[in-house]
Amino acid sequence: MTFPTLRRLFAAVTLLSLLAACGGGGDSPATPVQKPDVSVVPPATVEPPATVAPPDVTPGEPAVPGETVPPPPLTIPPAGQATTFTRQQASRFLGRATFGPNMAAIDALAASDSDAWFKYQFSRPQTLHRKYIDAKFPPAGATAGKALPPDFYETFWQQAVRGDDQLRQRTAFALSEIFVISTQNEAVWPHTRGVASYYDMLGQHAFGNFRALLQGVATHPMMGLYLSHLRNQKESATRTPDENFAREVMQLFTIGLYQLNADGSLKLSGGKPIDTYSRDDVSGLAKVFTGWSWAGPDQGATRFNGSVADPDRDWKPMQNYAAFHSTGEKRFLGVSISGATSGEADLAQALDTLFNHPNTGPFFGRQLIQRLVTSNPSPAYVGRVAAAFANNGAGVRGDMQAVLRAVLLDPEALAPAGTTLRTGKLREPLVRLGNWMRAFNAKDAASQYRIYYLSDPLTGLGQNPMNAPSVFNYFRPSYVPPNSPLATAGLVAPEMQITAEPSVTGYLNFIQDAISGGVGESAEVKADYAAELALADQPAALLDRVDLLLLAGNMSAKLRGTILSAVNSVPIPAANGSNAAQVNLARTYRVRLAIFLSMASPEYLVQK
Repeated sequence: MTFPTLRRLFAAVTLLSLLAACGGGGDSPATPVQKPDVSVVPPATVEPPATVAPPDVTPGEPAVPGETVPPPPLTIPPAGQATTFTRQQASRFLGRATFGPNMAAIDALAASDSDAWFKYQFSRPQTLHRKYIDAKFPPAGATAGKALPPDFYETFWQQAVRGDDQLRQRTAFALSEIFVISTQNEAVWPHTRGVASYYDMLGQHAFGNFRALLQGVATHPMMGLYLSHLRNQKESATRTPDENFAREVMQLFTIGLYQLNADGSLKLSGGKPIDTYSRDDVSGLAKVFTGWSWAGPDQGATRFNGSVADPDRDWKPMQNYAAFHSTGEKRFLGVSISGATSGEADLAQALDTLFNHPNTGPFFGRQLIQRLVTSNPSPAYVGRVAAAFANNGAGVRGDMQAVLRAVLLDPEALAPAGTTLRTGKLREPLVRLGNWMRAFNAKDAASQYRIYYLSDPLTGLGQNPMNAPSVFNYFRPSYVPPNSPLATAGLVAPEMQITAEPSVTGYLNFIQDAISGGVGESAEVKADYAAELALADQPAALLDRVDLLLLAGNMSAKLRGTILSAVNSVPIPAANGSNAAQVNLARTYRVRLAIFLSMASPEYLVQK
C-alpha cells in the first residue's frame, strides 16, 4: 500500500507540528561544535568566589545466538519502592525502559509490580555480541579480517528486538551514546569484533557499578583507538602525551565542563560558571594514560606498537607497558601522583578521583535521564538520581541498579504526561524502529536481522548503532533548536539536532515502507499483524490497541478522530465467497494506515 500524497503532506505537517511540540522552529539544526557545553542545566545557585522479576514476570522470548554470561549480583532496593501500573502506565514505563512494549509485556507488568520487573531484568544473563561475530566467522582468530560493521548490526537488532533482557538492551544503547566510540573512525572501523566487545562491556556494567564501567571504558582497546590513548607514550624532550582521552573522560564521561551542585545546577562565582578542570589538569591526567596498548603475553615494543598481535587483542583490556609509561609527577584535580607508582596504580587513582568527584553523580545522572525519560529534568529529579548514585541505601556509591531504579521510578518520571515544554523527549529514530518491531512482533524467518543501511536520513533513519559522527554522539545533550521557544525558556532538545525536513521525509518514507513490506535486506524482517487484522472491522478497537502499544493510551481525541476517519475511509467489501483477497487487502490497508498515521504523529514522536 502506498499513499504518496499523504506522505508528502505529512513531511511538511509533521515537521511543523514536531517543532511546535518540542518548542522548536525557525532554523535548521546547527552544525555540531567541537567543544559543546554539555553542562547546560537549570538556574544556578551562587557560591562565594573560588580560589582556583522472577521469570514469570515477563514472558521469555526465543533465545538469541551467542554465548551468555551470568548477571551481576542483585542489589537490594529501598523499602517501599515497588510501584504498580495500569496497562497504560505499564506501556509508558516500558517505552522508556526497553526498546518498546508488546502486549504480553504490558499485561505482565500490569499484573505485577516494578520491584518484580527489575529483579527479573537484573537477573537475566547477558548474551555476548562478540560470540555471535566469532560464530559467524570461525575460527575466532580470523574474525578481525572478515567481519564488517553490518555484522554487528545483525546481532544488535537480534538482541534489541528479541532479547528478554530488555532493560540491559536499552541501557547499553543509552550508555553507547554517552561513552561514544564509532565505526566512522578509520582506526575503529576494521575492528567489528572489538566494537561488538565494547558494546558487550557496556551491557556487562549496565547493572554493575559505575566505577567498573569507567574502568571498562578507559581500558577497552576500541576506546583506546577512538580517543587515541592506545600506544600513547610518555613525555620526552620532543613529545608530549596525547591528551584526547584525558580531556574527554572529564568533559563528556564524568564531570563535565563546569562545577555542579548536587541537583545538577551550576555553581557560580562572580556570576560565572566555575570550570571543573584546567589546561594543566588535562596535561597531568594525560600522563596517566601513557603506556597503555594492546593486550598480550609480553610487554615488548613490537607488541606495544602493534606489529606483533595477540589474536584476541581487539577485545581484551589494554595492558600497561612500563617502558612507555610516564615516570613524572602527575597533577590533576587537586591530586598528585608521584612517578614511582605503576601505570595500573596511576590509572586506579585517576579513575577513583573522577568516580568520587561531586560532579559525577549529577552529570551522569542527568544524561541518563535524558536518554531514557526526558530532555529537561527538574533539578529535584536530577538531585534524587544523584543521591542514588552517591548512596544506594546501603552505603555503596555508583550502584547502576540503584541509579536505573531512580531514573525510571522517579515521581517526575511517573507523573501524568504533561504539556509543558519541559515534558518528555523526542524519540530518536533507532528507538522508533525498535518500537515498531517489538509492538508488532516483527521477525526475520532466518533470525538474522540484516538491517544495515540506516544512516542516510533520506533513505533510512539518519542513525546506525555505534556509528555516530563524533564523540559528541549524533546529538549533543545541550542542543537547543535556534530561534525557538525552547531557546527562550533555556531548555534543550538533543534529538532535534538530527531533525529537519529531509530527515522527517526520510523517516516517513522509511516507516511507511517498513509497515507495509518489512525492513532489512529483501525486507526479510516482517511484522505480524494477526491481532490487528482481527480488529480491522472494528476501527475503534483497532485504534485502542495501536494507541496502547505506541502511545501508551495517551492519544488525544483530535488525533484519534483524524485516524479513525482515515481508517473508516477504507471500505471493507462484503464477503461474497469469491472476493476473499479483496476483503483481506482492505483489512490490511486499514491496519497499516492506523499504524502509519500513529507513528507519523507528533504525539508518538515526542515521548511524554
